This record gives sequence, structure tokens and C-alpha cells, in this order.
Amino acid sequence: MALILVSVMLPAIIGFSLLAIDMSRVNNLQNDLQKDADAMALAAAAELDGRSDSITRADRALSTLVSNSYSFSTAGIPQTLSSAGVTRTYLRSLPALDSSPIAAANIITDEVTDAPNARFIQVKVTPVGFAAIFPASYLTGNTASNGFNVGAVSVAGFTSSVCNYTPVFICNPFEMVNGTNSAGGVTLEQAAADPSIRRRLIELRTVGNNAAYGPGNFGFLAPPNNVGNGAQGLAETIATSKPLGCYSAQDVSTKTGQNTGPIQDAFNVRFGIQANGNAFNTPEYGPASNVRKGASTGGNGNGNGNSNQCPQYNQLTFNATGNMGLPRDATTPYMGGRMGDGNWNFSGYWSTNFGPTSYPSSWDTSKPTRYQVYKYEIANGLVGYASTGGEVGTPPSSCQPPVTSVDRRLLYGAILNCNALEAAGNDLNGNSTNLPVEAFASFFLSEPVAGASAGGSVFGELVDITGRGGQGTLDNFLRDEVQLYR
Repeated sequence: MALILVSVMLPAIIGFSLLAIDMSRVNNLQNDLQKDADAMALAAAAELDGRSDSITRADRALSTLVSNSYSFSTAGIPQTLSSAGVTRTYLRSLPALDSSPIAAANIITDEVTDAPNARFIQVKVTPVGFAAIFPASYLTGNTASNGFNVGAVSVAGFTSSVCNYTPVFICNPFEMVNGTNSAGGVTLEQAAADPSIRRRLIELRTVGNNAAYGPGNFGFLAPPNNVGNGAQGLAETIATSKPLGCYSAQDVSTKTGQNTGPIQDAFNVRFGIQANGNAFNTPEYGPASNVRKGASTGGNGNGNGNSNQCPQYNQLTFNATGNMGLPRDATTPYMGGRMGDGNWNFSGYWSTNFGPTSYPSSWDTSKPTRYQVYKYEIANGLVGYASTGGEVGTPPSSCQPPVTSVDRRLLYGAILNCNALEAAGNDLNGNSTNLPVEAFASFFLSEPVAGASAGGSVFGELVDITGRGGQGTLDNFLRDEVQLYR
């Protein structure tokens, strides 16, 4: 009896065994393909940083960075899935619901012009054949085939932001327009990588102060919601040594602001200069540890260490005999006279302020950046060294104590390609939204900011940028995230 039952059940047992084996094999194949698609999507998405060549780099990542294998296809042996085995689609956005299909409005069609807007990539694996051991035609009713195809789809995206950053944006001084620019054809990445270009002093002008949204002009980003309104609230977020909030590389928003009054004070407290009305008179608004600026206050000290009060800007006399701040460049051949040639009077500055004190011998053959000199003064105990006119770099004791947790002479800002944004239809103003960022950058403030009557410009050297060409000094601010969405 038992033998009869076993004989009757044997075909079913064998069939179910084969079905279980096939289910395991097809599941492994599908898992392999999905992992391959996910890896490719993530590798490509990591390049979608909002720059004009992001799609070119993403395609390169697809073809060179990822190569995975899969098993159990009709090929019979493990196969390698490369970029030739997938199709990719770049997306500017995703539907609000994950269950909604990707629509034409989400897809980047012009991969050259719209490359900066590519934020996501969809990778589809070309279906590969699977040959079942179990007679699949029995289940499907298709007597012509005993196999089927298996594919995979993955969608990944890239987000980048900075946190604890100054709410400032700067129109890219090195923005390329039709293959050239007013900075001698040098790109932002080239400038960040080359000290001889970084030491070119740049005059940054405030947008709205007789300046438009063009290279080298700067404005303000919308500060976090938990700060005060108006110019004073904005100034607080610029003046503080503890900035609040995060800014996305994909969609910053601008904020109306002005350079006079609170905004000028917000920059100058970093130099040990008292704000009008003593507005920033708490420790988080303290000066840098080195505020040497070539300033004197007549009979009331030298503007820094010997003063009995924290001086205001209009009480200072700059570059009187024996005192010298970091000089501007000899000539300004770039950016319509607002970018120097990088040839600044280092020898005069050093002899005036430090006399026979030694400095790195390499500086005799390769002129340092101003920021290098500033840091050397701090690292080698020269901040308190008096110039021939008596100025020291130590902040006045009557001001707030110097802030040492961060470098107060660095200005951090989002770099926007303002020409390209305007050309793409963005009406840049004090309340623009969803503006993509080319990079985040740091600039060294070489001198205090004069009042509006004197132009109100900020003079600074480029120090570093995020992303390609950067030196990594901004990594502690940066939050890059690549993730799977579908």
C-alpha cells in the first residue's frame, strides 16, 4: 500500500522539488540583477552634484566604476553586467508618491543644457533569459517556451548640503560663459587647486548696492527660521561664530539684505571692531585671534592691543606710517578691475610688521597667499609682535575675547553660477528660491569692510571649495548623501 502511495505521489514530489529549485535560482538571478542595478545607480548618482559636467561624469562612473556578475541565466555560466547591459535615464525630480510612475516631466531630455538639474538616475537592466527546469509552460499556458526574462530597476539620487554655514552666496567669479570668462579663462576648480590663482585678491560687491547678479557680487541666503527678521536678524547669522541651519546644494533661497549698518558690522566684529550701538556684544561675536589690519586710533592706541576701548570703524586710521595691513594686489587685470594679479607686497608687509623675524625660505621663490601668512603668524607666535608703528595683531582687551574654535577671518558662502541661472530663466532677486549651488567655498577676509560711501566691498582670497578641486578643508561642513529611492 505504501509503495502504491509513493508511486502515485512521486511525480508531484519531483515536480515540487524542481519548482523549489527554480524559485531559488530565479530569486538568486533577480537579486544579482537588482544589486547590480543598485550599485550602478548609486555610482552614477554620486556624480550628480549640480555641475555642468555631472551627466558626463555619471556616465563615466557607470562604464568604469561598477562591474558585477550574475548567475543562473540562460547563458549557463556567470555573466558580467556592465553599462552595455543597462539603460539609464536622468531625472530632475521624482513623483510625489512612490507608487506613481515616472512621468515625462521628471525626465531630463536635454542632457547638456539641463545637466546641472539632474538629481536622480533610473537604471533599468535589460532583461536576461531564465530557463526553468520545471515545465514553466505548464503554469503559463505558453507551450512555445519553457523560460522567461528577468530584469531589475533602480532609482538613486544625490543630495549635498552644508551645515553651520554663513548665509552668504557669491556669484562665481570664475564662471565660464561660452568657454571663457573675465578671470582669464580659469575655472573655479583650477583656481582652488592653484595657490598662484588663489592669492588673487577679489573685490566682492554686495548685490543691490549698485551691483547686479554678476561674477564676484554677493548677497545673502535666507537664514534659519529661528532667527530674527530684517537686516539685524540676518546680520546676527553672519556675525556669529556659531552659524545655525543647513543649506542644500540643490535649492538655496536668497534673502534681501544690505551692506550698510548691521551687515557691515557683522563682518567687522571679526576684526575687533565694535558694532554701532554695541549690537554684537556677547562672546559668540568675538573677533579672530589675529586681527592685524594696519590700523591706528591716533592718541588712543593702535586699534588693537593698546586701546582702552573696542574701536569703531570710523575711529580707525588705516595704513599710517609704520602700520600695514595685508596689501592689495599690484594690479587688477581681471574681472573688470575687481580681481588682482596675485602679486601683493609680501616683503613690505613682513618688514613693516615683523622686521628681521624669519619666514619660510620657499616664500622667496613662490609668493604665499595672504591666508598662508596669516596662519603662519598664529602658528609661530607672531600675533603679538609689534609693527614699526606699534600695531599688534592681538584683539583689544576691551572687545569680546577672541574666538579660537573657528577661524573668524574666513567667510563661507554658496557659489552660484549667476549668469547661467539668469539665462535659464531664473529671475534672481532678494527672494529667489530653488537655486542650484555650483560649490560651497571659503574666502579669507583680508581687511575690514568699509562703509557704503566707500563702496562697501568685501576683499578676500579664495581658500577652498567643496567637491572636485577642493582641498578637503570644508569636509566638516559638508553633508553628501547618495541613496536609493526606488
